[in-house]
Amino acid sequence: MAGGVNSNFRLNISPTPLVFERGEGPYLYDVDGNRLIDYYLGMGPMILGHSPRQIVDAVKSQIDSGILFAGQTAIEAEAARLVCELVPSAERIRFGSSGSEVDQAAIRVARAATGRDKIVKFEGHYHGWFDNVLWSIAPGLNAAGPEEAPVPVPGSKGQPATSAEHLVVLPWNDLDLLAARLEAEDIAAVIMEPAMCNQGAIHPAPGYLEGVREVCTRTGTILIFDEVITGFRLAPGGAQELFGVTPDISTFGKAIANGFPVAAIAGRADLIDLFSTGGVVHGGTYNAQPIAMAATVATLRSLTPALYAGIAPNGTTLVAGMRDILARAGIPAVVDGFPQVFHVALGLDEPARSYRDLTRMNRPAYVALTTALLKRGVRALERGAWFLSSEHTPAVVDATLDAFEGAVREIKADGAI
Repeated sequence: MAGGVNSNFRLNISPTPLVFERGEGPYLYDVDGNRLIDYYLGMGPMILGHSPRQIVDAVKSQIDSGILFAGQTAIEAEAARLVCELVPSAERIRFGSSGSEVDQAAIRVARAATGRDKIVKFEGHYHGWFDNVLWSIAPGLNAAGPEEAPVPVPGSKGQPATSAEHLVVLPWNDLDLLAARLEAEDIAAVIMEPAMCNQGAIHPAPGYLEGVREVCTRTGTILIFDEVITGFRLAPGGAQELFGVTPDISTFGKAIANGFPVAAIAGRADLIDLFSTGGVVHGGTYNAQPIAMAATVATLRSLTPALYAGIAPNGTTLVAGMRDILARAGIPAVVDGFPQVFHVALGLDEPARSYRDLTRMNRPAYVALTTALLKRGVRALERGAWFLSSEHTPAVVDATLDAFEGAVREIKADGAI
């Protein structure tokens, strides 16, 4: 395997990519016998923790009935019904296999519906690894141009410059700049994470989402919320439920099926119906694969108000404890976000409002911190994000804070910060 991994996002692990044997609740067990409290949670999907009984049982039951039919099943209809009941924007739905795929479907629908080609995306927002959207994900400021008029920066070698010719990159959380750009009425869609969670865990500014919704409606621009991370994590209906702003189209993945390869595009009926009546192509051999749909149904049925109410105090306690430990150590840092997903930024003295604020983080020191945590039995993402599940109990949070305090002492003593 190239690099010993099957995704480039698993390469930059300190001190080395790990190999795991099993997961259970909030824990992972590696091949060397170490038990780790896991805050990667599969990069976000495992909101019910590892190997939850209800998911395992549902999948075992379905696999006895068949694996793949190239036809429809009752279980996919049930999954669709549950999504449409939970998500405010979901009048129609199509399932896919990955967030990258359904984001492409959303962009295609928006272009078909508007007759326009250009798409607005924002610095630091991630919408998949395909050529036409892998731009300005984490650009160096030496290449990114002025903040008010960013230069699109490719995220990979091998991307042709022409793949960005229909892309407009803007800073997030600046309503005036976006509104001015949309006035030309040549933009098919604005695509965004409604809370910026691939880079940081940044809240939309007060009134920002509402303002974006208004200007998109007024200019005939399709508003797409990429809820691959926030969907079914921040609330049963995603960030759109939490913030009370309904997009035209939404995309989902990760927590929708607690680790199974399921994604979805949902939205206004007149838009999503273009797949069936408007000549817009959307396909996929494994879309709505029955075993994955069984996992989806079992997951969505588990996402009760009580589950979120259970995660919230534990996440809040963890955030408050980290802030206190860092403050007592005299380390400038911002720990901010949501109880279910938050971000630790060493070196910042106020919460980030956009991607460029995050570039002032002390990233080497944070990697040293995650390495010190790993030695103490806690696995945390090197990019700063922490995901919580329903299985991260008060006792697990207490153990995490003990490890965090020891890791902070270590990196300070070593001069890493």
